[in-house]
Amino acid sequence: MTITIALIVLVALSFDFFNGFHDAANSIATVVSTRVLTPRQAVVWAAFFNFVAFLIFGTKVADTISKVVHPGTLTNAGIFAALVGAILWDIVTWILGLPTSSSHALVGGLAGAAVATAGWGTLVASEYQKIFVFIVLSPIVGILLAFTFMTGVYWVFHRYRKVEKLNRGFRRGQLFSAAAFSLGHGGNDAQKTMGVILALLIANGLLAKGSDVPLWVVLSAHAAIALGTLFGGWRIVHTMGSKITKLQPVGGMAAEAAAATAIWGVTLAGIPVSTTHTIAGAIVGVGTTQRLSAVRWGVAGRVVWAWVLTIPGAFVMAWLAYLPFRGLR
Repeated sequence: MTITIALIVLVALSFDFFNGFHDAANSIATVVSTRVLTPRQAVVWAAFFNFVAFLIFGTKVADTISKVVHPGTLTNAGIFAALVGAILWDIVTWILGLPTSSSHALVGGLAGAAVATAGWGTLVASEYQKIFVFIVLSPIVGILLAFTFMTGVYWVFHRYRKVEKLNRGFRRGQLFSAAAFSLGHGGNDAQKTMGVILALLIANGLLAKGSDVPLWVVLSAHAAIALGTLFGGWRIVHTMGSKITKLQPVGGMAAEAAAATAIWGVTLAGIPVSTTHTIAGAIVGVGTTQRLSAVRWGVAGRVVWAWVLTIPGAFVMAWLAYLPFRGLR
């Protein structure tokens, strides 16, 4: 492995770290806002399950990410530019406190670098269509599942008068739902970095086309995202945990359980989705079971605009990042 390849692998793991840092809010916002765990306890809890997710999920998502661009298209310069574009977009949205998708930033970055390298024909349309479909579906599924879960809870416990005791029960339940969501987050998001490193190794002839993800790549990607989660993204925690709607333990558990269910399903199917979109949709779904006015639609609309701009924003940043590095070998 050359120094250039090793440095690009480090940049990829840096993106994975920042993914965990930026998306920590997804895993811990609800459990912190309902005061089930302190912020410090919550990040340790989420980071642990981010790491051990490799024991449950395979590498189908990594395989999908490695195929969004036609094989042999991306040079070392292109892969480097794609990662730089995604990282820059994450930094900008973190500063603004917006829970955008690191996953879609990476997809946009790969597209921008590929187009800058060899034109629009380098993109695999079928893979991007799948991703675009789930950009729309993931928050909708989150909303519907959370609304269904919350409605079911209300129906089962509608005669229960001891509200505080009921909340204590759901506080304990939230530990399990938060763990399930963190497993899904680690399982889906860490694999995207694995896919980039896999594409890099194949492009440089270090692995044959169709190779599985090496174990060292799997472990390092999960370790990087877990470390990023430990440092947390507190600006985004505030947006996700309290600005969209106020949550009680029962609502927090419903949102996490709904999002975890959706993410586990698509991860096992090998589809890269946004955990951010899914949990935000689930939080909105919980809020709408109370009344539509319980959701702060202005904040939700600002978040949606950030989602819409993520792929084109990262695309442009990666395209620009490619220009000074196109001679990189």
